[in-house]
Amino acid sequence: MRQEWEPEDLIEVWTLLEEDQERLRNKSGANRLGFALLLKFFEVEARFPEDVGEIPAPAVSYVAQQVKVLAEEWAGYDWQGRAIKRHRVEIRGAFGFRECTGEDQAQLAEWLAAELCGVELNRDRLAEAVVVRCRGDRMEPPTPGRIARLVGSAVSTFEERFCAARLRTPGGGRRRAGNSRRAWPLGPCPWRTERSACGTP
Repeated sequence: MRQEWEPEDLIEVWTLLEEDQERLRNKSGANRLGFALLLKFFEVEARFPEDVGEIPAPAVSYVAQQVKVLAEEWAGYDWQGRAIKRHRVEIRGAFGFRECTGEDQAQLAEWLAAELCGVELNRDRLAEAVVVRCRGDRMEPPTPGRIARLVGSAVSTFEERFCAARLRTPGGGRRRAGNSRRAWPLGPCPWRTERSACGTP
């Protein structure tokens, strides 16, 4: 998420709506501010921040004013405690999302290997495709580190299958002219959405 925000952008994106305020009624102090920031961040990114620094300072100040909590309280929000776990569950429920399980990650890796690794060479774009797919399935994406490992596994699976198929094909060791892989198939990126720039070099 970008760190610099103009006042009008803050108002548009980080203003707490009436239903947001309702969810804050039983929360106070750092938990009140922390919940509000996680809620608005998830609304924009469809995931939770990795650490305190990922949420822009202007957004912290603006949301703190709305919830009537000092912005400094954000530093005291417990990222390992029971409260944040409850907050995450509540926020996922508010947006109709669920956690990404180990089985989900295995299915995502298979989807990449079978559908995308043959037409996309850039691992960052493959990682972005995973995030967009998760959003479409209303599923919280894995952490960036797990997505990177997932992409690496998918690429390895694709390469193993590709080599095995070449070995089974007569003359498979010879590449036909004009049959090289391209970074994108002709036409738009198949998972492109309004928010996604994955099809843009």
